[in-house]
Amino acid sequence: MKVLVLNCGSSSIKYQFIDTNEKVALAKGVVERIGMSSAVLSHSRYDGDGIKIVGEILDHTIAIEYVLGVMMSKNHGVIDDKEDIEAIGHRVVHGGETFSDSILITDDVMQVLQDNIELAPLHNPPNIKGIQAVKRLLPDAPQVAVFDTAFHTQMPPKAFLYGIPYELYKKYKIRRYGFHGTSHLFVSRRAAEILGKNIDELKIVTAHLGNGCSMAAVDKGKSVDTTMGFTPLEGLLMGTRSGDLDPSLILYIMGKEGLSLSEANTLLNKHSGLIGISGESSDMREILAAANEGHKRSRYAFEIFAYRVKKYLGSYAAVMGGLDAFVFTGGIGENSPEVRAEVCKDLEFLGIEIDEKRNKNKEEIISKDSSRVPVLRIPTNEELVIAMDTSKIVENKTVKKEEAQPVR
Repeated sequence: MKVLVLNCGSSSIKYQFIDTNEKVALAKGVVERIGMSSAVLSHSRYDGDGIKIVGEILDHTIAIEYVLGVMMSKNHGVIDDKEDIEAIGHRVVHGGETFSDSILITDDVMQVLQDNIELAPLHNPPNIKGIQAVKRLLPDAPQVAVFDTAFHTQMPPKAFLYGIPYELYKKYKIRRYGFHGTSHLFVSRRAAEILGKNIDELKIVTAHLGNGCSMAAVDKGKSVDTTMGFTPLEGLLMGTRSGDLDPSLILYIMGKEGLSLSEANTLLNKHSGLIGISGESSDMREILAAANEGHKRSRYAFEIFAYRVKKYLGSYAAVMGGLDAFVFTGGIGENSPEVRAEVCKDLEFLGIEIDEKRNKNKEEIISKDSSRVPVLRIPTNEELVIAMDTSKIVENKTVKKEEAQPVR
């Protein structure tokens, strides 16, 4: 099946056009600066052909029109007609407690997505805009929502409930939801494949480390705990997000600095984390460069980042009663041997022994042959997960529809 995968942000749309039979992206790209006269569409084809288009793209509908146009173009396209797009898969950040799996988008599903906006006010609205735009442009094409939160919905109450009055959970659905679910799902399954083992027999910790960071404890293929919580702010130190901190600290800072709720939210989400500690950058590459030149705050940022990953790794091994594999993924996890080495340092007691040469060479398995627990570096592929889920759901719908036809 040929599936168009869309990841719609407030001012950008990332896309891939994937052949699920071959599991390859025929085309991919991004539309940036939506809503501005100088918006940019960057498009590349499987054979390396690429093009950049600058123009006035005022909303998501126009942005997707541009995407469809370049996909059908004679010189840079991969399809002859819009009908060649058999389905559309959308990355949707928050499914709340309603959706534990990907789902075909209907009017009822759209209503639930609207209801969940208060749980993800920055992410769900643009996700919804993308779905609505596709409905206008490709009215007959089936659409599927694939949720960032879905993989974590099987966590037990002891992992997802907070230490607040239970009535607040029942009233406002305040609980740990977790995010990056498609990434944790993909790399945990891929790790089992690489190791030649059944995932139902493995206890895996996955670390998605990028500008946003999260870890998951994956026991027998299921997420039993994860670092992000009610929002993507909790857990690890991130590019611009604080991660874990004492809740009273927020109230204290608001009082001292005279901050509003909105200003406090901006402080924790946009001006904290690596950029807040280092004062230099939210980019790990720049932080490492500064640290190597003797910049003390950048060294602190690097060490705190790795330290928190190490802490959660140990705690998740304890939660699962063992550890069979540890996986790095995401922009930092895949590309920073320094971070991987620092995280794995002194973990021989846990069965982890990293191989310096393999780590620097970016191999799949970066631990020593003698390491009881293999450590893997696996590039994530969330788009493929979305495309495969979309294909499966649409094909099942088609089969059921055919089975329901009366015999003539």
